[in-house]
Amino acid sequence: MRYLITTTRHFSAAHALRLYDQSMEPIHGHNWKIQVTVEAPRLDSIGVVMDFHDLEKQIDALVGPFHNRHLNELDAFQSLNPTAENVAVYVAGNLQLPAGAGLKSVEVWETPDNSARVEM
Repeated sequence: MRYLITTTRHFSAAHALRLYDQSMEPIHGHNWKIQVTVEAPRLDSIGVVMDFHDLEKQIDALVGPFHNRHLNELDAFQSLNPTAENVAVYVAGNLQLPAGAGLKSVEVWETPDNSARVEM
């Protein structure tokens, strides 16, 4: 049996992708949604995978600096194209989970219809 928890956070930010021909698309904004799923083979001593509030705080600390910003201008995206995929990779690579818990997936939506997911 595996236990899963998921939380969803939101932020608004602009970006301009570097395209295949090295040109830049026009700067445009999105109302981004990010969903993080954490799993564990067993519940901890109080009966949870991990504290939802801790997970929310960590995600907020990671994406809070993105809110109302132009992602291309931020240090996190100086060497990464600010795609939905790379936002997911950035979050996945910077979460600190408690012993016994593991990251299952990070999914990032740029629009209500388009998302990118990284799975572990």
